[in-house]
Amino acid sequence: MPWSGVLSFTDSISYQAAFQSIDIELLPAVKGKFHAELTQVGMNKLWVHAAHEDLPRICTGAVKPRRAAFGFLTRANQPAMQHCGTQVLPGDIVINDTDLMFRRTEADCDWGAMSLSSDDFEALYNAVTGHEFAALARKHPVRPPSELMSRLLNLHAMTVQLARTAPDILSFPSVIRALEEDFILVIVRCLTEGQTQKMTTGGRRHDLIMARFEEFLECHPDRPLYLTEICAAIGVAERTLRAACEAQLGMAPIRFLSMRRFHLVRRALRQADPSKTTVTRIAIDHGFWELGRFSVAYRALFDESPSESLRRSCDNTLKESDITRRPNCALPVISLSC
Repeated sequence: MPWSGVLSFTDSISYQAAFQSIDIELLPAVKGKFHAELTQVGMNKLWVHAAHEDLPRICTGAVKPRRAAFGFLTRANQPAMQHCGTQVLPGDIVINDTDLMFRRTEADCDWGAMSLSSDDFEALYNAVTGHEFAALARKHPVRPPSELMSRLLNLHAMTVQLARTAPDILSFPSVIRALEEDFILVIVRCLTEGQTQKMTTGGRRHDLIMARFEEFLECHPDRPLYLTEICAAIGVAERTLRAACEAQLGMAPIRFLSMRRFHLVRRALRQADPSKTTVTRIAIDHGFWELGRFSVAYRALFDESPSESLRRSCDNTLKESDITRRPNCALPVISLSC
């Protein structure tokens, strides 16, 4: 059953949970009020997404099993996106898969994506080209001919506009079938006729290091981690890990780990029962013992005090009062701030 919707977020935890084709952890990279908008359209086989994010952010994650996904920037003249240490410019397409990835975007970012099941993509690719899809290296962006990329971006923009202004049109099977057919044809041509950007030797080495780094983080998702234990566990010197993190994350590992700990604290505060725990207990559990400095830094990063986060205790179940409905909209327009 086709569906569509537009969602607005003021909380990164709720935002990352809204993605349907990918499992990610998203960390805003600077202080400031978080805001993002996400438009989603579900067709018979294809899912189309569009997003605008105000703050720079880092995300780690992977596409969900048995899905093929493709991402691209949707606005010309915006800063490049860093995908696993490789620069992705407007006009490039990233082929995502189920391997772990690091991705970094700048402020005021507009991006789009489309995904479908791996089996459907393989079958459709074979039907269009007459041969099987030879999977391109996942960290190598593809730059299609400009006329094909323009066609993809125009088709994406038209679909997003329909979801925002005339969602009832997307309930017609004939419209969905035509859009889906056009999307499949243009993405296949973009992949087969585009030029692949190769990764440097240094980039490949950094990528292997970051894969081990991320695997260690993934094995310890809910506790604070420190640089010395990570270097020992993954067998990499601090200087080498620092160079890889600077290339892929845009920051040193110590800063990234500190930022990660603050976000772990916030998640713990938002999910805790205020009657059963305290800010002090949660802060200490995450390695913050200078509570005065912690409170000041927390407020600067999240624009609220730790005690305010605890009192608000994030409830991921949406209430009717949180939903603003549009007539004939298959999915409601929602403002999520927990």
